[in-house]
Amino acid sequence: MSQSLPRFLAIDVCYHSEGATAAAIGFDQWADALPCGSWKCHMPEVAEYEAGKFYLRELPCLLAVLKLLPKKPELVIIDGHVWLRPGEPGLGMHLHEATGIPVIGVAKTPFDLSSHAVHVRRGTSQRPLYVTSVGIDQTLAATHIRAMHGAFRLPSLLKRVDQLCREGHSRSSILRS
Repeated sequence: MSQSLPRFLAIDVCYHSEGATAAAIGFDQWADALPCGSWKCHMPEVAEYEAGKFYLRELPCLLAVLKLLPKKPELVIIDGHVWLRPGEPGLGMHLHEATGIPVIGVAKTPFDLSSHAVHVRRGTSQRPLYVTSVGIDQTLAATHIRAMHGAFRLPSLLKRVDQLCREGHSRSSILRS
């Protein structure tokens, strides 16, 4: 896969006995089926999980994989919430504050019913995705997530970045295939 600088980036983190692996997949159009680039880094040490402060554990991993890119993407999609409740920041808001990049949070599970999130149903699934955002209108963010490639609940590229961070636990790298 040739590496180009993506407009958009989907990021995910997987935790394991040797720390964590953060992965990112870049793409340029919302309906893209294939990424234009992928990056992965290993974090040998991560903070312990603290209820209500998940961002303390995950944010350093997200920032580490973003540092592998030569320039910032226009927008980042995370597996999680930008807002836990109205006015209560989640991981996505902390990422936005650290980078200035607009963030769309796509959560598979609700936080406190997620009544403030846009509930997006894709494919034939009756279970929604919970979309929140910062730096981009939340309704527009939900429209973009609906438009992403794939016939199932989770867009293809979001599933792919999840798989990428679970594959092996190699050191920081730019992946080529």
